[in-house]
Amino acid sequence: MVVGIDRGPTWPTISLSSRPSRIHSIISLLLDLDEFKTILKPRLKLIVQNDEREWFIVFVSKAHPNNDQATKLANKVYAKLEVDFSSKKRERCCKFDLYSAEETFWEDLESKIMECIRNTLDRRAQFYEDEIRKLSEQRFMPVWNLCNFFILKESLAFMFEMAHLYEDSLREYDELEICYLETVEMTGKRRDFGGVDHGDDQASLLNSGNKPLTQIVQDDSFREFEFRQYLFACQSKLLFKLNRPFEVASRGYSFIISFSKALAVHENSLPFCMREVWVITACMSLVHATASHYKEGLAAADIEKEFYRLQGDLYSLCRVKFMRLAYLIGYGTNMERSPGNSASLSMLPWPKPAIWPSVPPDASSEVLAKEKIILQATPATKHFGIQRKPLPLEPSVLLREANRRRASLSAGNMFEMLDGRQAFTDGSGSDASVKMPSLQKVQASVMSRTNSSPGMFEGSIDRPMRLAEIYVAAEHALQSTVSNTDLWKSLSSTEEFEQKYLELTKGAADNYHRSWWKRHGVVLDGEIAAVLFKHGNFDLAAKSYEKVCALYAGEGWQDLLAEVLPNLAECQKTLNDQAGYLSSCVRLLSLDKGLFLTKERQAFQSEVVHLAHAEMKQPVPLDVSSLITFSGNPGPPLELCDGDPGTLSVTFWSGFPDDITLDSLNLTLNAIFNTDEVAKALWSSTAIVLKPGRNTVTLDLPPQKPGSYVLGVLTGQIGQLRFRSHSFSKEGPEDSEDFMSYEKPPRPVLKVFKARPLVDLAAAISSALLINETQWVGIIVRPINYSLKGAVLYVDTGPGLKIKESHFIEMESYSDESNSSVEQLALSGDRVEFPDWASNLPSIVWIPIRAISETLARGSSSVAPQRQINLDGMRTIALKLEFGASHNQIFERTLAVHFTDPFHVSTRVADKCNDGTLLLQVILHSEVKATLTIYDAWLDLQDGFVNTGQSDGRPTSAYFPLVVSPNSRAGILFSICLGKTNSEDEAKVVQSDSILNIRYGISGDRTAGAHPPVASGPEGAGQDLIFRSALVLQRPVLDPVLAVGFLPLPSSGLRVSQLVTMKWRVERLKDFEENELSHNNDEVLYEVNANTESWMVAGRKRGHVSLSAKQGSRIEISILCVPLVAGYVRPPQLGLPDVDESNISCNPAGPHLVCVLPPTLSSSFCIPA
Repeated sequence: MVVGIDRGPTWPTISLSSRPSRIHSIISLLLDLDEFKTILKPRLKLIVQNDEREWFIVFVSKAHPNNDQATKLANKVYAKLEVDFSSKKRERCCKFDLYSAEETFWEDLESKIMECIRNTLDRRAQFYEDEIRKLSEQRFMPVWNLCNFFILKESLAFMFEMAHLYEDSLREYDELEICYLETVEMTGKRRDFGGVDHGDDQASLLNSGNKPLTQIVQDDSFREFEFRQYLFACQSKLLFKLNRPFEVASRGYSFIISFSKALAVHENSLPFCMREVWVITACMSLVHATASHYKEGLAAADIEKEFYRLQGDLYSLCRVKFMRLAYLIGYGTNMERSPGNSASLSMLPWPKPAIWPSVPPDASSEVLAKEKIILQATPATKHFGIQRKPLPLEPSVLLREANRRRASLSAGNMFEMLDGRQAFTDGSGSDASVKMPSLQKVQASVMSRTNSSPGMFEGSIDRPMRLAEIYVAAEHALQSTVSNTDLWKSLSSTEEFEQKYLELTKGAADNYHRSWWKRHGVVLDGEIAAVLFKHGNFDLAAKSYEKVCALYAGEGWQDLLAEVLPNLAECQKTLNDQAGYLSSCVRLLSLDKGLFLTKERQAFQSEVVHLAHAEMKQPVPLDVSSLITFSGNPGPPLELCDGDPGTLSVTFWSGFPDDITLDSLNLTLNAIFNTDEVAKALWSSTAIVLKPGRNTVTLDLPPQKPGSYVLGVLTGQIGQLRFRSHSFSKEGPEDSEDFMSYEKPPRPVLKVFKARPLVDLAAAISSALLINETQWVGIIVRPINYSLKGAVLYVDTGPGLKIKESHFIEMESYSDESNSSVEQLALSGDRVEFPDWASNLPSIVWIPIRAISETLARGSSSVAPQRQINLDGMRTIALKLEFGASHNQIFERTLAVHFTDPFHVSTRVADKCNDGTLLLQVILHSEVKATLTIYDAWLDLQDGFVNTGQSDGRPTSAYFPLVVSPNSRAGILFSICLGKTNSEDEAKVVQSDSILNIRYGISGDRTAGAHPPVASGPEGAGQDLIFRSALVLQRPVLDPVLAVGFLPLPSSGLRVSQLVTMKWRVERLKDFEENELSHNNDEVLYEVNANTESWMVAGRKRGHVSLSAKQGSRIEISILCVPLVAGYVRPPQLGLPDVDESNISCNPAGPHLVCVLPPTLSSSFCIPA
């Protein structure tokens, strides 16, 4: 900033430069207005007349606050100054009072300075951008010069950086890099690459001042080796200032890869292994710089994980390049030939110098030491005697590659080259001879050649180099290339190499574990474990190997698992970890059979069997799901019913190479729809020998609860070892039933049915059988898709039933064929055993049963007919059927059987003759589905009645035998008359009945209903049956004592829900002295009987009323009733329980039915439309 100071009219203005980029601050101290107009104003006009200058004026007032005149003069001068030099768009003046400065002055001064700086920067940036644009348009012209373009670009970037505009500065460097790369790729524009100076092997990605730019200028451009690193260093510096170390790592990794390709193009002009050394130093410097600038937790989670992934990539790239250098100088025998190392190094090409380095003349002792190391190196023998071809660590045979790049190659020395190739006993070359000579022959050949010329080598100068010579030559050439002492120290000895190797591997693994690529970290843990395993640190090695094996197993990489798992097993055996060792052996057996020889797999099995039968301190369950698999047999599942035991065939696949004996075996079943259901396990108490491949084993199946079941978990024992397996078999083609996978649901092996009737027991007939006679009771036994082999039927007769034990049980097939045979079965107590032919066929069991009833049948009169429902003859039979494999299935049912008399008798008086003879008609109703034949009938009359005509009580007509068809009626007419009785016999007359006796026969089929009784022997067949029934004959009312009359109902009629009074008049017709019927001669017991569904009685329905014992005395009995239903209903009836009906005269008699009207309509019951 240039400051112009005016001190009165004689103060000159001092300007250090007139460049438009400077800012002029003019400070003026004036005393009066005339000096301003005559002296200061013209000079200020001269200074500010250039529009490209940035300026502002600071007016300094020395007026004291107490001097009003000086203060007013200063204000006038400042006001004039503002008018002349300030505008509405921009305020260029500010005032400073020496004695009383305002608080806002310094803020105003700062804002004016910042505004001037901003405008100056904008103008300067616009100036550079215009110049850069002009040069960019000439970029493809021959006169274009990259150096001029670079000066403008970097000047603009530097100006942005000074102004803390880091983003703008970074953009300029990015554009400069793109422009440079386009320029160097143009034909005819390529210059010297560079990188041949001492120290160039150390990358300068973060050091922009490593070399002055003047040293790397070449004609009109820069050397690519130094200039590209310089550009990246400038970019990384800005990115660090922007606090973006993640972007530095991301850009740095991409830059190292691309720059490494550029180094490969110029490799023949660079020092030996310059490319590898530069990549190592670049990765390490980038890792350390980005790690130091990165603050954990400030970035987003995905950015943070990506940053650690890039760190891991840098470590991994550095590690691979470092291993290539170590291999070139003879440390290949100390490297683990793991799949990871082999994949990395076998795809990494050898260095390609123009001429492979030669052995120094004084290096004979070093060559001899290298050859001794090569001869002493033997492939490590793996556990279990596993023989494997070592994995390669080189893309091609180093011996041939090095000699091919020799200056010349003599064909006569080809045998020596091949001999040296045979001496390379590690066999890592992909095209190495498969048939390797014996170790003794190789050692003898090499030692004889070596001893012949320990220092000076015979033969042509162009003879091929031996492997030891290649190692020594590479080491000397590499020593001259590497300028980093730490890097060369790590390659100076085997111990230093392993230390650096572990450092790089751990760095890569730790960063991968903190990133997305955790699997890469696990793989590198396996490389660390290999070093620990070699040095005997088995505990840490086993932990790392376990993680690696878990990764390989989870991804299904069996080839890789086969390389690592034997090492883990050896660690576990050394640590006496029996459980882990067993698990590793089982996992080795579970791998693809082609990965190991048969004898190796047999060695795995022998270890498992040996430990299983040895004394184990803590026997633990071993998962053999990958070795012993199982599934149900093809076809439909086994179908059982609730409670059924059985046997289930299960197919086992054994992955063991030899026979394996399972001392015990349990296999659980899992319910498909009810996971909480615990099924009973299948078990085998005997030892089972599984052969390699498929085996079929039959297991006992205990009774299960209803549901569908699949195979669950297999458990058992091999010696003292408890094993388990929960895997279905995946054997067989995918379209077969044997193939099981997790994509399709497991096939049910067992279905236990619930609530499905297995058998049905029903009565063979529903019609009635004869009571008090032995009848065949048929029971239909119908199996429902279930075998009844060996079934036993238990029959328990209820009260009133008796089985005729002296007779056989009959059983026949229940089918439409009429010629089915009948088999007689013995009844043992109350059980019947079914024959085999009835196992799957419906059948009928006929049991002779007699229903016992001591009650005499009673007839009915036409006045009081019989009730329609009669349950007196109902009997029950309890049945229990035991069936199933072990009689575990039980079916119980109670059957109702109807027994009845052959006839129901009803009587009516057909006619009353003038002489007092009564014609009594006896009507016989058939109650059975059978034909009844009446052979004879007679009537034993009660006292008070006598027979007329024949004195034996036979009917008047003799139409016997009389045949009565099923469900039909027949009538018999008897002639009787009233007998003479005295008053002492009246009580006996009331209680005695007349007996009707009928001798009949029956013809019917037991499959339809009633049939002839079961004969106990030949003499019982064809006997007639006797039926007896009591008849109630009531004498007419000839001498009434009381008269009961029903009084008329109201004329308005009866209506539902309206009260009505029912009245009866009771009148004594005779004096009490003449007819003593009751001890209470002045009281009469009455009872009103009404149907509760039709009437509601309000009042006492039973009670005593006073009635004088004199003749002609009367009384009225009334009661309130409410009709409940409309229509013709039977009215309430008045009865006198203490007076016999033969002494009561109904006059007038009550109506049989009365009409009840519906209730009147009410608006409250109306529903609007």
